[in-house]
Amino acid sequence: MGEHSQRRKITSGSPYEGRIGFSRAIAVDGRVLVSGTAPVWPDGSCDEDAHTQARRCFEIIASALAEAGATLAQVVRTRMFLTDAGDADAVGRAHGEVFGDTRPAATMVVVKALLDPRWKVEIEAEAHA
Repeated sequence: MGEHSQRRKITSGSPYEGRIGFSRAIAVDGRVLVSGTAPVWPDGSCDEDAHTQARRCFEIIASALAEAGATLAQVVRTRMFLTDAGDADAVGRAHGEVFGDTRPAATMVVVKALLDPRWKVEIEAEAHA
């Protein structure tokens, strides 16, 4: 990062941010890097449906991008972490609904577990503003 680079932290109020020491997103040098985003509603609830969970992740990502001055149309990379390969179609469908025209570089991987056993998906994104 150059000496003139400005790094701006975007927060979402997640209790994990302070405990773990991370930001929902970082805006720096025309990039917005959005941390792994879980499918949690403001009241702490989590829908059981993988498609609905993915849509919620994208809503949270969109809010973080907006706060950083970017949009979903500026996303160039996503990473989707699933706990069950059987949810790939549902999560992929949600991704296509959000990024059908943008078509960022994307990765979908299956992991053993996420921090909360209710979460079926967690998603990261990177945008160039």
